[in-house]
Amino acid sequence: MSYLFALLTVLCCAVSLYGAKPEIVEGNPSSPVKVIIYEDLQCSDCQTFRTLMDEKILPRYGSKVAFLHRDFPLPKHDWARQAAVVARWVYEQNHGLGIVFRRELLSEQNHLSPASFRVWIREFARRNQLDEVAIEKSITDSRLLGLIDQDYMAAVARGVSKTPSVYVGNQPFIEIVIYEDLAKALDVELGR
Repeated sequence: MSYLFALLTVLCCAVSLYGAKPEIVEGNPSSPVKVIIYEDLQCSDCQTFRTLMDEKILPRYGSKVAFLHRDFPLPKHDWARQAAVVARWVYEQNHGLGIVFRRELLSEQNHLSPASFRVWIREFARRNQLDEVAIEKSITDSRLLGLIDQDYMAAVARGVSKTPSVYVGNQPFIEIVIYEDLAKALDVELGR
């Protein structure tokens, strides 16, 4: 119990230091049905889930559901935390481009290393008319790092340990997400 209290105290302090955390939302932000997605941008299962989102979930539910992205960079991945920070920076510049960044990075993850990641983000900035120097500097932005840490700590408090972890209401879908199961849970939530 004291661990949970300490964790909540840290979260409250982080919110007061960094302000209210801006949501990374895809779909209908005003929907009462919210799906929380804990993801790691260097995770192959997250890459598979991203494809499922683009091909089936968003076409069917994008106008009805708010999909909230949370960063949960796994310690075993060597550039995932940096990717989460840069993704947050891009989203703050342009919400739509922030989602494009996540989508493209997930699709390219097999070709990236810690060294090539920096080259890739500069190329992304150039292709999308973003400041190349600013995008690379964002990697060390303490405010953005704090937002990533907030997501991570909240996920740990919720019991998340693997990615993707997708929550429809209180129903979790962990790592391998089956479309039919997720669709059934979404239909139930939308019917309430």
